[in-house]
Parts: sequence; structure tokens; C-alpha cells
Amino acid sequence: MGCCLFAIILAGAPRFALFIWYLFQTRYVSAAFNNLIWAFVGFFFLPWTTLMWVIVYPGGISLVNWIFLGIAFLVDMGTYFGGGKSGRERYAS
Repeated sequence: MGCCLFAIILAGAPRFALFIWYLFQTRYVSAAFNNLIWAFVGFFFLPWTTLMWVIVYPGGISLVNWIFLGIAFLVDMGTYFGGGKSGRERYAS
């Protein structure tokens, strides 16, 4: 039960951070996207990558920032595809 609660909180953390950031600094978040459609798509499907994009965008995107964006993207992909192997092992036995 505790593990599931932790997973739910962790899954909602970047979305909550983006929402709060948007409420208090709308201009800062809006500057990172050409239109808000990409922000909404990122909010729902790639929240860690979107949060990292908002963090690194104002200073310009350098090589180190691309590395951070890549790590955030891998975390998002791990959210979608990470449980496959453990699920197969659990159901196989």
C-alpha cells in the first residue's frame, strides 16, 4: 500500500510543480512554449521533460541542458515502459 501511494505522489509531482509554477509565473512558463498546446501535451504525456524544459529554457539550451532533458525524457519513458518486465515476471510465476 505504501509503495502505491508513493508512486501516485511521485507521478503527480511534476504536474503539481508545473501547475503551481504556471499560477505564480505565467509569463515564465509561457515563454518556454510557442503555444500552450505543447505545454498541455507535455503536461499530460511527458511531465518530467516539460518541467525540465521550463527550467532550462530561459538560460538558453546548452549541451548540459540537453543532457538534463534527455534524463527527464528517460524518466518519462520509464514511467510508461518500466513496469513491463516486472509485470511479466510476476504473472509468469
